[in-house]
Amino acid sequence: METTTLFRTRVPTSRLRNAEKILAKLGMKPGDAFNIFLAQVEIQKDFPIAVTAHPGRLLTTADQGKKWEDTLGAY
Repeated sequence: METTTLFRTRVPTSRLRNAEKILAKLGMKPGDAFNIFLAQVEIQKDFPIAVTAHPGRLLTTADQGKKWEDTLGAY
């Protein structure tokens, strides 16, 4: 069994409570979500989500459908 480390951080109480409600719907606890986040950092060797003050344009519904079809094939 791999050794574990206790990691503590401070977050706004309301943020934690809101996140707990959402994660509970997924059957998860905040620690589970954080573990998934760290696993993705490790796998991607990078920050796993885009953090930017200048997000790209949103895709139209048609563009989204085309991307899905290109990726997954026709429905």
